[in-house]
Amino acid sequence: MSQPADIPMMDAVALSRAIHARDFSCTEVMAAYLDRINALNPKLNAIVSLRPREELMREARERDDELAADQSRGWMHGFPQAIKDLADAAGLPTTRGSPLLKENVANSDASYVARMRDAGAIIIGKTNVPEFGLGSNTYNPVFGPTANAWSPAHTAGGSSGGAAVALAARLLPVADGSDFGGSLRNPGAFNNVYGLRPGFGRVPANTEDVFLPGMSVNGPMARNVADLAQLLAVQAGYDPRQPLGLDGDGAEFAAPLDRDVSGLRIGWLGDLDGRLPFEPGIIALCEAALPVFENLGCHVEAVSVDYDMGDVWQAFCTLRHWQVGAGLLPLYQDRSRRDQLKPEAVWEIENGLKLGVFDITAASTRRSAWYQYVRNLFERFDFLLLPTAQVFPFAIEETWPRRVGGREMDSYHRWMEVVVPVTMSGCPAISVPVGFSEAGLPMGMQIWGPNHGERALLEIAHAYDRATTWSSVLPPEA
Repeated sequence: MSQPADIPMMDAVALSRAIHARDFSCTEVMAAYLDRINALNPKLNAIVSLRPREELMREARERDDELAADQSRGWMHGFPQAIKDLADAAGLPTTRGSPLLKENVANSDASYVARMRDAGAIIIGKTNVPEFGLGSNTYNPVFGPTANAWSPAHTAGGSSGGAAVALAARLLPVADGSDFGGSLRNPGAFNNVYGLRPGFGRVPANTEDVFLPGMSVNGPMARNVADLAQLLAVQAGYDPRQPLGLDGDGAEFAAPLDRDVSGLRIGWLGDLDGRLPFEPGIIALCEAALPVFENLGCHVEAVSVDYDMGDVWQAFCTLRHWQVGAGLLPLYQDRSRRDQLKPEAVWEIENGLKLGVFDITAASTRRSAWYQYVRNLFERFDFLLLPTAQVFPFAIEETWPRRVGGREMDSYHRWMEVVVPVTMSGCPAISVPVGFSEAGLPMGMQIWGPNHGERALLEIAHAYDRATTWSSVLPPEA
């Protein structure tokens, strides 16, 4: 039988089963995770705003008392959970990595956070993010940078960088995050874990405006697909406060994922016919993963995208200027606070101020045209594949890559353009590990599914997960 010190190495599904079978107490689980956090987090800086140990142990004892009375809150009963520092968790600061918000303590939980708490999770703190979640490199002036779990000299990715590193280093059993421009997918790829960007409306998103659909979504991260599906089952489901959300309660994702995937049609998009530059080695790693699907009986073929991807990118930028800029505008309008905004935030706001309502309408119309093109692709293919990132994890002190594959990058997120086709489609995608560079740095590949297709997406990703060994590969210091 496993010893308490081995608890953080257990998959989340197995951990939940062991807690409910009383193989381990919730206090043993909490102590094992806190000991590991104390040992590794000072170097990684993945978890921030960590609550006092005595408080967390008291809550763990309360969970044990509930189990002793044959009362379980749910799948996450007794799980230590740290919330991405862009979402509210009652009693904890939501700093968003900004010194302007470092004293901002949440009075209530975000919807999906409340669901994890209701399912038994004990909220231990937050996971680190880039300032305002902008950029795929997790650093900010409040808490500093988060180091890659595989190489602390390199970036964790972002914006769910703290979540991905905490997962990879076994500081958390599962993790939550959000994704606008790859923020669940990119750090998943950079840390050899799985990140699912659900479709719009699958997981509640706390926004003041409930009628204009945003492009950012909340979702799960995990060490393997079975854990990922169970966390999505907790997070997903209709919330009447958000009228555009999807029906259902998330239960469909908790059912076993095993299925025969033979005969499925999969399209490989590669570098989009040379439109996107890549660091050497990334395309080769992804192509080396294609036979995994073929060995499962899938039919894989290369696909050319006959579409103006520059138009998709420009529409994305316009909509991002509008949505990001609108949220940050009050801070910008206060001249006493404007100088404390990071340059990328100011860039988004000032470009947003140049837009008219008809510019936004035109960009949304172009996005709609892209969705129709993608919908037609999914009439030919069950799933599409493309890399998750265009570079391997880069030096942690580098704010963002200025050149990729010999091409200049003209914005702080242009080097992550490969995630934009998925975001702009509104469809779900999972980043799955594909291996490591010669320098030992992780990379991933996106499995992209049709609208409302999260269940089938989890099934094909689970088959891939079971056919590979990436889930069992640990970082050097883990």
